[in-house]
Amino acid sequence: MIRATISEIKNGLSAYLRRVKAGESVVVIERKTPVARIVPVGQGAGDGQELDAVDREAKLARLVQADIVTRRSSGSPLDIVRQPVRQGSGLLDAVLEERSEERREGDR
Repeated sequence: MIRATISEIKNGLSAYLRRVKAGESVVVIERKTPVARIVPVGQGAGDGQELDAVDREAKLARLVQADIVTRRSSGSPLDIVRQPVRQGSGLLDAVLEERSEERREGDR
């Protein structure tokens, strides 16, 4: 897969399109963030793990830019889930109580 900035694409569009016709994909980058993908017709968006990773990274970059999420500087995001939860923590008790009410009422 080829990665190119918008200005590189603008300056060499014909060359990039020749490579796409030959079966390669081009990821268009703007300020280190993937913004678009040029793929051969018929290849589609979900043609492999590498492109899926680019899609995930682009979505994450948009969420970060919109201040919806922040990136962790270290560690795994699962570290939060793996932390032990104290009984009587308030939120946990509230969620468990709501779920048991839903089960009793047949909503779940």
